[in-house]
Amino acid sequence: MSPGGAGCSNGLLLTVGWLLLAGLRSACGTNVTAVQDPSLAPEGEGENEGEEEAENEAEAESEAQTLPEEDVSNNTAVKEVEFGMCTVTCGVGIREVILTNGCPGGESKCIVRVEECRGPVDCGWGRPISESLDSVRMACTHISPVNRFKYIWKLLRPEQQPVILANDSAILEVRREVRPLVFECATLDNNEIVASIKFTVYTTSELQMKRSSRPDTDAVLVFVLTIGVIICIFVIFVLIFIIINWGAVKSFWGEKSSSTEIPSELSSVRYKDSTSLDQSPTEIPGTEDDALSEWNE
Repeated sequence: MSPGGAGCSNGLLLTVGWLLLAGLRSACGTNVTAVQDPSLAPEGEGENEGEEEAENEAEAESEAQTLPEEDVSNNTAVKEVEFGMCTVTCGVGIREVILTNGCPGGESKCIVRVEECRGPVDCGWGRPISESLDSVRMACTHISPVNRFKYIWKLLRPEQQPVILANDSAILEVRREVRPLVFECATLDNNEIVASIKFTVYTTSELQMKRSSRPDTDAVLVFVLTIGVIICIFVIFVLIFIIINWGAVKSFWGEKSSSTEIPSELSSVRYKDSTSLDQSPTEIPGTEDDALSEWNE
């Protein structure tokens, strides 16, 4: 090969190499600008982007805070609860739980639920649920369900230990004996006494005496109450009549008072006339004596 041809080939190779390097640099430049770090960006653009991000975060937080408040105000109102009266004064009973705010339908009060309530354990002396001349049925203090509690019946004896009966139900039926008996029932919930009540089972003769003496007092009490109610009703009707016919009543009383005044005036005039007549005969002899004395002179 000639030296001239070799020089041309070398120049061509250098030119192609430079073109390849220029293309690689341009390609690397575009990739670098696409993946450039934000810190290398201009200062103004970085500040604007930071402010926008801070504003977006603040708005998101405010929305997150306001939404729960709106949900609470709209969905969950403040609820106030009060409790009703217990159904018993001792032992175990039930009571109502009443909602005074937040009731559905705009009602002022509504019953939420019914719950158990308890009073003093000692219920004193009770009355049988039914009795006859031969037997008596007694019941322990309890609420539904009955089988929830445990019941212990005892026969109390003076100056002796009580006798625990085999009956463990809430109802006890016994026959009358020749002497009065005293029974006690204890109601237990989880081995804790929640109520205790006593019963006296009288003999047949005592029961007959009580029944014979009771009607007299009951009849007197019913009679007195009936008379009192009748009198109260009569007084109420009289007051209503006077209020409705006040004008007629007032005129009636006015005429009656005027008619009573006229006889009183007549009686006073008659009294004056009678007194003047009684005094005139005594005055006449005095005038005659004066005339005689003048004649004698």
